[in-house]
Amino acid sequence: MKLNGISLNIQHELETQLLENDPHEFGDDHRMTGIDTPMREGAFILSNEEKKQEIEKHFRAIMNTLGLDLTDDSLKGTPARVAKMYVEEIFSGLDPKNKPKVALFDNKYNYNEMLIEKNITLYSNCEHHFVPIIGNAHIAYISSGKVIGLSKLNRIAQYFAKRPQVQERLTVQIGRHLQEILETESVAVIIEAEHLCVSSRGIKDVNASTVSAFYGGELEKKSKKQELFTYLR
Repeated sequence: MKLNGISLNIQHELETQLLENDPHEFGDDHRMTGIDTPMREGAFILSNEEKKQEIEKHFRAIMNTLGLDLTDDSLKGTPARVAKMYVEEIFSGLDPKNKPKVALFDNKYNYNEMLIEKNITLYSNCEHHFVPIIGNAHIAYISSGKVIGLSKLNRIAQYFAKRPQVQERLTVQIGRHLQEILETESVAVIIEAEHLCVSSRGIKDVNASTVSAFYGGELEKKSKKQELFTYLR
């Protein structure tokens, strides 16, 4: 396939080389290089305590470089607080050990219609600027004979959100994981979120929001999408 006379493979190679040479060339463009979160080899060699110690050290250096007085009572504990927050809270979704454990149940009610969990609160972080992404997810699925506890849908969405993210990747990760554990292709995920990299810096557009969607199986059909949109209004 070609775009403006250049094959997409060649274009990707050129963009990759340019990004390696000067990451600023792409500015604020959102790029998703794959479905999996980019992780380096050996990402889990360090224990959580060791990671917190390293992050604390480096964040202390950042604050010092910015000129902040780390002997001030309000600031001296900040590097340790940030390290704990990164590892145990807002980036805890990077660790597979934190993936929610899920039990499926037989669909004894023979409920064969769409089931929807609306307005799941999501807090994530943009992987380009490490500032918050705040929004809501709506998840729908049609049972293939098994059902899942409702709260697990929230936990799964929040697990994938708790890592540096691109919204498109987040949406697909949630959708594909649910297809796998629910043993059905009929899954839909819709996310609407505000990106603080848009609203608090750069263009500073406080009214903008981003919508992304994933549809599979029966929920790819136009009639099912219309039904879902009706429920979400």
